[in-house]
Amino acid sequence: MNKHLFAAIFSASTFISTGVMAADVDFPHLETTGMGEVIAKPDMAVFSVQVSETRKTAKEAKEVVDNAIAAFNGRLKKEGVARTDIESSNISLRPEYRYKRDQEPKLIGYQASRQVTVTVRDLNKLNNYLDGALGDGINNINNIQLKVSNEPKFIELARQAAILDAKEKAQSLAKGFDEKVDGVWKITYRSSQPRPMLMRSMLLGAAADVESSYQDDKIIIRDQVDVVFRLED
Repeated sequence: MNKHLFAAIFSASTFISTGVMAADVDFPHLETTGMGEVIAKPDMAVFSVQVSETRKTAKEAKEVVDNAIAAFNGRLKKEGVARTDIESSNISLRPEYRYKRDQEPKLIGYQASRQVTVTVRDLNKLNNYLDGALGDGINNINNIQLKVSNEPKFIELARQAAILDAKEKAQSLAKGFDEKVDGVWKITYRSSQPRPMLMRSMLLGAAADVESSYQDDKIIIRDQVDVVFRLED
């Protein structure tokens, strides 16, 4: 994973003396905002699929949907997906009506729907899972999120980059104004959640194009810290 990792530190607004972070500080100080960014290549994914069917009776609709979900889950387990990585929702049933002007709505059947969310630990197998779902009766892919498995590591890298950025800007500013930094007075941490790559919802028939579109995607993990530094008197 290290060969896919690129770390970047970039600047945000930095200012001296009075400010929002230290409005009541009565000693010489400066404030900086440190920003850290890490780019990582995804190595896992989470995707959701759904099957929706309409039949004349609720029982018939439920049976069709349950059979499709059972087939899909069974195939995933045979292919090595852990049971804990497969989450099936409860079935949703609703009546379907035909509406015509100046007439009472006419019941034409019942729609049943169920969704399954799958965590993929081996990204190379994602396309096979999506392609195979078609034969199981799944008729919609709701979304695909590309993620990184060792996420805490990258969060820590982004955090340390933000801290270093705040320190370097403080030292640079102090030097430029012939001042010296005399320690940290206040730290305000602004954690930011990693942003998984999202792929748009699609009909399962388009799943064959997924592999070429996800292999080069990257996840950006950012962090931020606001620091008030004391200056020597």
